[in-house]
Amino acid sequence: MWANLTINEESSPIILKLVIRFIYFALFFKSYLMTENLVIVESPAKAKTIEKFLGKDYTVVSSFGHIRDLSKNKLGIEIEKGFKPVYEIPADKQKVVSELKKLAAGAKNVWIASDEDREGEAIAWHLIAVLGLDASTTKRIVFHEITKEAIAKAIETPRAVNMDLVNAQQARRLLDRIVGFEISPVLWKKVQPALSAGRVQSVAVRLIVDREREIIGFAPESAFRVTGLFNGLNNKSEEVILKAECTKKFSNENEALKLLERCAKASFAIENISVKPGTRSPAPPFTTSTLQQEAYRKLGFSVAQTMSVAQKLYEAGRITYMRTDSTNLSSLALNTAREVITADYGTEYSKTRQFKTHAKGAQEAHEAIRPTYFDKKSITGNNNEKKLYELIWKRAIASQMAEAKTEKTTITIGMNPAAEVFTAVGEVIRFDGFLRVYSESYDNVAEDDEKTLLPAVAKGMSLDAVNITATQRYTTPPPRYTEASLVKKLEELGIGRPSTYAPIISTIQARGYVAREDRPGEKRILMVLTLTGSKITKSEKTEVAGKEKAKLFPKDIGIIVNDFLTANFPDILDYNFTAGVEKEFDEIAGGDLEWGKMLSDFYSPFHKSVDESLARKERMTGNRELGNDPATGLPVFVKMSKYGPVVQLGEASPGNKPRFANLRRDQLLETITLEEALVLFSLPRSLGDYQGSEMIVSSGKFGPYVRHNSKFFSLKRGVDDPYSITAERAIELIVEKLEGEKKKVINDFGEIQVLNGRYGPYITMDKNNFRIPKGTDPATLTKEECLKIIEKGGQKKKSAKPAKKK
Repeated sequence: MWANLTINEESSPIILKLVIRFIYFALFFKSYLMTENLVIVESPAKAKTIEKFLGKDYTVVSSFGHIRDLSKNKLGIEIEKGFKPVYEIPADKQKVVSELKKLAAGAKNVWIASDEDREGEAIAWHLIAVLGLDASTTKRIVFHEITKEAIAKAIETPRAVNMDLVNAQQARRLLDRIVGFEISPVLWKKVQPALSAGRVQSVAVRLIVDREREIIGFAPESAFRVTGLFNGLNNKSEEVILKAECTKKFSNENEALKLLERCAKASFAIENISVKPGTRSPAPPFTTSTLQQEAYRKLGFSVAQTMSVAQKLYEAGRITYMRTDSTNLSSLALNTAREVITADYGTEYSKTRQFKTHAKGAQEAHEAIRPTYFDKKSITGNNNEKKLYELIWKRAIASQMAEAKTEKTTITIGMNPAAEVFTAVGEVIRFDGFLRVYSESYDNVAEDDEKTLLPAVAKGMSLDAVNITATQRYTTPPPRYTEASLVKKLEELGIGRPSTYAPIISTIQARGYVAREDRPGEKRILMVLTLTGSKITKSEKTEVAGKEKAKLFPKDIGIIVNDFLTANFPDILDYNFTAGVEKEFDEIAGGDLEWGKMLSDFYSPFHKSVDESLARKERMTGNRELGNDPATGLPVFVKMSKYGPVVQLGEASPGNKPRFANLRRDQLLETITLEEALVLFSLPRSLGDYQGSEMIVSSGKFGPYVRHNSKFFSLKRGVDDPYSITAERAIELIVEKLEGEKKKVINDFGEIQVLNGRYGPYITMDKNNFRIPKGTDPATLTKEECLKIIEKGGQKKKSAKPAKKK
């Protein structure tokens, strides 16, 4: 190459420098691009952790998830060609793919270490195809924990991409695209524009809608529960106090009153004492769904939050793979758990066991979620990571501990003359076993035991009734789903898989079909009858019924879409059908079913249903006539508008414009009454004058508010009701906000203000905010000093508006 290069005297120094520089950069980039081993994972955090365990001969890079997906141009599937997918590289992945191609071209060996589930296998397959790698020489490695030992073992045992797993992922992706692509236009035409539907998501919505209708149709029944407080002397002449409950419930006040009258004339004695030994066994180590459920119950984490934190723990090498429905533990894990338990608690606390997986169609990874190292009881990290890790550690270690030994005592108190009996039940922990570390329902075992201890008594011992109380109780409707209980239900039905639970729940909320909300409940009066001595008194007490926290409520549009899909696509919304589809995906993953045939068998009847629903003339809008307004005689309707559910007063006609009002958050189109609807037209309403200006309560884009003296004062969500708020409460809100505004303004120099903000004091001028230097007292700043700070450029951001001048 260099033999034919001619260099004259004038140009030789310049050319020589250029040649040297070219050779230098060529060698530099060659050393950069050439690597002995290139390892590709899907996450930067995972890449960083793995790189610590591999030597200098390995370069670990991230693909940042999937590098290609179905084309967004039309369906992205060539159905007539046997459901051939049309893949494309998204614009935001073009640069990543370009860099990966360069690195792969210069590597002697390419290793793909994406996750070991179907999604991870598909990522590996797409990487091979897009990067132009040789499938026969590209090494696929998998591991369920990111430890030095697991990585080394994976490197020693590479394999080829499992096309059965890839095809199962492709079948799911294509089927979901077909359902969404074909049903969504039907919803636009028959229900409302811009709606969408998903195969599994629609089933999840149906579960929530069905449960809501169960609750709406539930008629509570009342009964009286009778409890008694008894005392007496035992054989040691010690006074004992026993709280017991009558084994019979009484359907009405009269029956309960008659019992108390009999109790007033009766004598009481201990009729029987039953002591039974028992055991409590630990729960299995976590699967994806049980982790999501327990993290919600114990930590208050949403399903998405749990998976996000667990992903970070896995990628940091703290826990095993977090998408699994297996409760199995490896031999190494069992041995190390036994060593830790024996060392920390003693041999009597250790009991090695393996759990069987009961989930329908269990698959994905082959081990439960556990710490990578059992001897690490805690980790460094943020609070959420520490909390979730501790929960996983406790559950896994407890699963390998001995059963707790209990003793359950039942004391039966008879009354003479009468057939009714009272019972007191207590449980004592004789050996705490796994409860020393963890309990699925409560953590503080000692505190609970103190509540259940019973005094020493003997059969035949006489008792006196200190008081006997009959309290009215109401039956409760089925509970609404939480995110965690919905995951449990989906798993029980065999719908979805570990990798899909969080996306399902996030999607149905993002689409506005379901909302996670709190509800304050309503006060309910309970009747109480109390016998003290021979006197019976009657009183009342209140309870809050229907109070909900972080429950899933169907929205009107979700109910309408659910009803339309149930009527027109019954198979798609059928629980067994959806579970059957999941089973077919499992069969594809196991190599027992051809994915093209599965899609073909599904598509023909499905597409026919799409055509039939489009041919029908009727639309589903949720419209319902409630009656006529007594004041005007105009008809009152409820319907779904493009702005949400509304009440309409009057019909549109030439010269007549109907009035509209939005439904409240806790109201539904199918249950709202005429009286409730008419109340919605009471806004805006006057609350009277305050300081010479009228107070008007109304509702706007950002919620209900009080308008006073040309200012707006928001009502507090979950506390204030615009339809019932009083003038006194409105004045409280006005005063509260005005006092807050006074405290916000530290100094006012006209166009320059010194204000208190969320992150501390700052200076504002011309809608620009400026930081105040540390050590400066904002209260003593003059206008000139503020100008100097502004000139020095202590700018924070250009967003907040300066406070209005007083």
